[in-house]
Amino acid sequence: MRLGAMHLQEPDDPDVWARSLAAKGYRAAALPRDVFASMDVIRGFARSASGSDITIAEVGAWGNVLRDSERGTRTEAMERACRALFVADEIGARCAVNIAGSLGSSWDGPDEQNLTEETHALIVDTTRQIIDSVKPSRSFYTLEPMPWMYPCDIASQRALIRDIDRTGFGVHFDPVNMILSPQMYFGNGVFLREFIREFGPLIKAVHAKDTLLEGKLTVRIIEVRPGMGRLNYSTLLTELEAVSTNMPLLIEHLKTEEDYTESARYVSDVAARAGVPL
Repeated sequence: MRLGAMHLQEPDDPDVWARSLAAKGYRAAALPRDVFASMDVIRGFARSASGSDITIAEVGAWGNVLRDSERGTRTEAMERACRALFVADEIGARCAVNIAGSLGSSWDGPDEQNLTEETHALIVDTTRQIIDSVKPSRSFYTLEPMPWMYPCDIASQRALIRDIDRTGFGVHFDPVNMILSPQMYFGNGVFLREFIREFGPLIKAVHAKDTLLEGKLTVRIIEVRPGMGRLNYSTLLTELEAVSTNMPLLIEHLKTEEDYTESARYVSDVAARAGVPL
């Protein structure tokens, strides 16, 4: 397992960035540069990461490839997604990652059209276009799961793999985004085991957060930092380790370095008890 963390700010010096991550015990990271930065700059970060034994787990595409949105036009999002996959393939990152996109007013928000057969078909078509345009040879295009768009569960992830039907399509696993009910919340170890065993080597990167069910009506499940919720990290780590000893697990969405440090300590403690080396 390779524990990593998202950067809090865009670093200037790739060597300082890589050494700082390594000094904190991290062995994975996201590319800390926009995909439209020069390839010389991007390759510099890739070289520094490699020199410090840090895997670049993902290159962020982050745009709505389904429709124009507040983040720009659909055409711009498609260009960004293709560029992200090209960059990932060039530097040997494990994947480029995006979300499927929303047909609502917000690029990443809920909408009644998101979870329909027609939108599934649209996601299939756009993902094929991206992969066929780039033709990656060693990296993969992936879709981070979201509660209100595909993939949102095991069945929809399976359906996308089947219908996209491209070797360049991989799986991105964000379990907290997929725990959507009290039943899943209390039994999340079963869900983690089923998801990881079904998709196994197709999983290219994993996001590390935690999930907390609040005692307020009707149902409110919120994201918290690792160790503050109920996600079964022992199951998560042991199952991922069985898939790959180099699987990257990236802590994200925290506001301070202290939060990242505490989260890394928690994950490391669970890993040590489970016999999973980080």
